[in-house]
Amino acid sequence: MSSSQKELFGHPIGLSYLFFTEMWERFSYYGMRALLVLYMTKYLLIDPSLTSSVIGFTGLSNFLTTLFGPLSNIGLSSQIYGLYTGFVYFTPFIGGWLADRYLGKTNAVYTGAILMAIGHFLMAFESFFLIALLFLIMGNGMFKPNLTAQVGTLYKPGDSRIDSAYTIYYMGVNLGAFFSPIVCGTLGQTVGWHYGFGAAGVGMLVGTVVYWMGTKHLPMENQLVIARPTESDGKEENWLRPFGVIAYLCFVNILFWGVYEQQGNTLQVWADEKTNWTIFGASIPSSWFQSLNPMFIVLLAPLLSRFWRWQSSRKSEPNTVTKMAIGCTFMAIAYLLMIYVAGLAQGGDKLNLIWVTSVVLMFTIGELYLSPIGQAMVSRVAPVRMVSMFMGVWFLSSFFGNYLAGFIGSYYDRMSNESYFAILVGMSLLGVAMFLLPRKKLARWTS
Repeated sequence: MSSSQKELFGHPIGLSYLFFTEMWERFSYYGMRALLVLYMTKYLLIDPSLTSSVIGFTGLSNFLTTLFGPLSNIGLSSQIYGLYTGFVYFTPFIGGWLADRYLGKTNAVYTGAILMAIGHFLMAFESFFLIALLFLIMGNGMFKPNLTAQVGTLYKPGDSRIDSAYTIYYMGVNLGAFFSPIVCGTLGQTVGWHYGFGAAGVGMLVGTVVYWMGTKHLPMENQLVIARPTESDGKEENWLRPFGVIAYLCFVNILFWGVYEQQGNTLQVWADEKTNWTIFGASIPSSWFQSLNPMFIVLLAPLLSRFWRWQSSRKSEPNTVTKMAIGCTFMAIAYLLMIYVAGLAQGGDKLNLIWVTSVVLMFTIGELYLSPIGQAMVSRVAPVRMVSMFMGVWFLSSFFGNYLAGFIGSYYDRMSNESYFAILVGMSLLGVAMFLLPRKKLARWTS
């Protein structure tokens, strides 16, 4: 692998361009996500004349009703949310494969950026709602794995900085995710839904320009196709074991994301209905709920990275698999707290913001113990010729996890809040067990 000659804060300067490119792309994605369920439940689905104008909506609604029975507006929006966010993480497998074999990482990133910008701007038209989601899904599939994989190309094999590089990159993800609900959410909920979606589109265009400016600081190999199959490929690189390891971790990862992605789905609805969104006498949009998690990530990621370095100096730092188990443990703690909070809300009064803030804090710690660590693990374990595709496999677990989040969310208004959150506690603990039981063998294969 190549690395840039120029450095900034101890890392190749190309990392800063990837950081800000991903920041703006995540600004667009999370701005869209913060509004999606609210847009459907408060606007699109309550007006039959609007839904009848959406191309393909009647067919999709009938299909979902055939599978799951009659669905409320919340249930239907949850299913659509799960399908959208799920397929956003399914297509990176295809996008990574195309980049490795035909396009190169750079061309794939540009293609994805353009498709996503088109999708955001199409959201300004109700009739193109589902078509817009399709553009966003295809664009993210090309963009996501190939930008993420380029972080690893900045470092030579064995470079100890790679874990911290992915943590820094992950802060870029969440810096964009922090600002987007504030900007896009406020515009969408107070000015007009389409203004919020339009702001997300502008963010995507800015990210594309940043990437273009930084291309000269990125390794040339990103612009090349390096995975053409040859007869010797199977002899040169044994990809079956790393694929098997990553596939197993992805399978367990599904449980984590199925629980975690309730933040953009049922927890957004819960926060909107049962939380008092008044700060110092001023009322703020409930979509700002989506900014809590990225805010905590930006604040906690450097502290947690320092904590891990301290543990490493004492030879007590957990391995990759154990960290992932810790991440699921914190998710279980978060939903145990939600069971308690749901009991407080039974009186009908809206709750203080501190409660959902505390829950999101637990989510955030769990996420930091799992998501960036997993990305760094893929970059370290995957064969050089197949990094983008393997990164796509990792994101594929988020596809199933996000759809699982939508599927579970369709039962949100069919049971008590306590029962619903108890299911999520159980899923989190199952993830803990599946990470820990084979941890010794997995630790050897992911080191």
